[in-house]
Amino acid sequence: MEKVLFVCLGNICRSTMAEGLFRKFSEKKQLAIAFDSAGTSDYNTGKPPFQGTQEIFKREAIDFSQMAARQICLEDFTEFDWIIAMDHQNVLDLQELASEKDQNKIHLYMEVVPEKENQAVPDPWYTGNFEETYQMLMEGLPYWIARFQTKNQ
Repeated sequence: MEKVLFVCLGNICRSTMAEGLFRKFSEKKQLAIAFDSAGTSDYNTGKPPFQGTQEIFKREAIDFSQMAARQICLEDFTEFDWIIAMDHQNVLDLQELASEKDQNKIHLYMEVVPEKENQAVPDPWYTGNFEETYQMLMEGLPYWIARFQTKNQ
């Protein structure tokens, strides 16, 4: 089973939204992929998803009752096969933490989307635009699922 960790700064908006959306898709399609999320900071440790993310989850019928923000830890680099960051700063922060052998696990979320490979997923904590984040995550979802499944064949 592939194990995927989505990472953003605070783990209450983007990475949490990605975790919920991918988990719902994976369960619906009965895929053997596990999803989790974390933040590079400890700003929000223990907090539930932010209100804008909760609204997306309610609309999409995603249960977030067990979600609580956490900070990435060194064990995550061993436990997860994929560590997918929402923006370039997250990638840099993860690269600083990861050992040499785990560097290849770190990816920018949009890198799989043709003609958008270098784009960051904007942080709705600052933009206030949770719908934009949702749309970008949904745009990348089928490409990531295909990549996870290709690796297992």
